[in-house]
Amino acid sequence: MDERSPITMIPGVGAARAAAFSRIGIATVGDLLRHYPRKYQNRGTLRALGEGPYESECSYILSVKTQPKLRYFRRNLSLLSFRASDGTGTCEITFFNQPYYKNQISAGATIRFFGKLVSEKGFLKLRSPAMDPVIPGRELEDIVPIYRVSEGLTQKTVRTAVTAAVKECVPGMSDYMPDSIRLKNGLATLQFAVREIHCPTSPENLEAAQKRLRFDEMFIFSLSLHLARKRMKATTAPRMSDTDISRFLDILPFPLTGAQLRAVNDICADMSRGNGQFTSPMNRIVSGDVGSGKTAVAAIAAYIAVKNGTQAALMAPTEILAAQHMDSLSALFGKLGINVALLTGSVPQKKKAEVLRDLSEGRIDLIIGTHSLISEKVRFKTPGLFITDEQHRFGVMQRAALAKKADDAHVLVMSATPIPRTLALSLYGDLDISVLDELPPGRKRVRTFVVDESYRERLDAFICRQVSEKHQVYVVCPSVEESDDIEDDPEIYAAVEYAESLAGRLPDIRISCMHGKLPSSEKDEIMEEFASGKTDVLVSTTVIEVGVNVPNATLMIIENADRFGLSQLHQLRGRVGRGSAESFCILVSSSNSAVSRERLEVMRTTYDGFKIAERDLQIRGPGDFFSGEYGIRQHGGLNFRFASSFADSASLERVIASSKELLGSDPDLSRPENAALAVKAAELAGLSHDTMN
Repeated sequence: MDERSPITMIPGVGAARAAAFSRIGIATVGDLLRHYPRKYQNRGTLRALGEGPYESECSYILSVKTQPKLRYFRRNLSLLSFRASDGTGTCEITFFNQPYYKNQISAGATIRFFGKLVSEKGFLKLRSPAMDPVIPGRELEDIVPIYRVSEGLTQKTVRTAVTAAVKECVPGMSDYMPDSIRLKNGLATLQFAVREIHCPTSPENLEAAQKRLRFDEMFIFSLSLHLARKRMKATTAPRMSDTDISRFLDILPFPLTGAQLRAVNDICADMSRGNGQFTSPMNRIVSGDVGSGKTAVAAIAAYIAVKNGTQAALMAPTEILAAQHMDSLSALFGKLGINVALLTGSVPQKKKAEVLRDLSEGRIDLIIGTHSLISEKVRFKTPGLFITDEQHRFGVMQRAALAKKADDAHVLVMSATPIPRTLALSLYGDLDISVLDELPPGRKRVRTFVVDESYRERLDAFICRQVSEKHQVYVVCPSVEESDDIEDDPEIYAAVEYAESLAGRLPDIRISCMHGKLPSSEKDEIMEEFASGKTDVLVSTTVIEVGVNVPNATLMIIENADRFGLSQLHQLRGRVGRGSAESFCILVSSSNSAVSRERLEVMRTTYDGFKIAERDLQIRGPGDFFSGEYGIRQHGGLNFRFASSFADSASLERVIASSKELLGSDPDLSRPENAALAVKAAELAGLSHDTMN
């Protein structure tokens, strides 16, 4: 067995379990070894019930005193309950929607329970704790890894399979990191890191493993950016000699801000440099707050490309956003005689064939679409400019796939995530950066408030008031279903259950629910119904962070707001305040953490996305910018897993410095000791190893 072996080589993994593993992207043993734990539980900290409630999760070795009772409620909801004791006290233990535990627990059994002990009306309770049967002669693990699972998989199944893979494969695993880099940065070997990340023997060894893998992620990513930029510089693109945009500015319904003008000047300079027919390609990101006017800047870039006899493409992450761009840009470009077309998965086949033909024959000047634009069937006659919107949703490899459509073309990417400039240089090292740090005049601030759970009735009343005034409401929850995070914190709000509860409390209001687990077509339909005013309240996860413009939405409620990054909160707040009516953002949090309170106070008092991002960087370090349901972590083939644990900017800067040092001595990564690194970096940059040099 090695990393390339199919997952079925692991004992106990047959066809059914292999199918379950495939649902979370695991097909080989190597995939399984890279399926790192999402968190750990330190079950070695034992307490007695007699010590009473404690602020964090702990372990309790208890004897089950009563036979578990299982009760069912509406729609197959169940509650399993029993009592347990350790001689110092007694508590009630409950499991929500886990009826199978009834046959695994019996009176008289001794079990180690891990959870947060609470007191309600004088009674001690443990809700849905983790369990480890106490068996004489068998040692219990102190540090227990918790993995992401899918239907058909349990934590025990995944841990058993991972343990077997570690035992069989890790001893023969080769390390791609040169010893010079590894030793200089005090890093563990890859064998040690992979073994300890899955089967930690101590907190110190676990930290050493995380340090190594955290370094690897950002180090290889930094190398990949260098290779992508190097490849870009080695190519050419059509030189846009005519950069006169006065006619376009005449039809714009608003004047450009100073920041927009600076970005446009950057773009004009990029695409027109030199004297010949071709120039080095533009490779620029326009980063700005929600509402800062990135689309207008992109439209001007497309106008320049078309005016110079080439075609432009704009790729958006969702069909809704692509359709929104189509509506606004086709109306604008129609006045200039520029042909615009839409290409998404939902376009009928007959129309799609017509669009593809017209595009390849040069009758379409600007094509707007989703990832459909990457398809092999999409061909351009005179490609000149490729634009991606919300670029962190696509990543290096998808961006490269679009650029390869033209072989040699200019590339412009847009991001509405305000990122501190120092961090942006690390994240987007393959791009030049233009920052839109001004909002158009007249845009109203969204009034922001921080409240706790005691405001629940007033929040419901405020929702009713907004709806009665013919406005609409967003409610954002941190998870999809209670079962997603019940091990983490049973008190968090989940979108599905929240929507059901809100519908029960407010029966006269039209409520819909949207989250990332739904098919794209269903998400688009739900969002379209909300945008058209067919529903009053949209309960959602952060999937609405990027969405259609709904000027009628005036209220954003964010539950468990302390669980979100500040930049993410700012992004969500930007979903409202797009119309003429006064708009509000309510941040709901019952956290007593001083850091949480400080961060939410920043949100309440600050409206500049870049200042918010800088403040969050100071408070929490750079890790927050790599996390989130649709966070910046999605970069091509690399799903940032450990970068979110960077505690300070200095640590990240040391990683970047190491990559620059290596590239300074071996710019092409052609030395034998760097060969394995070169392959990994090339793969991430969307390049083949052969074409890298």
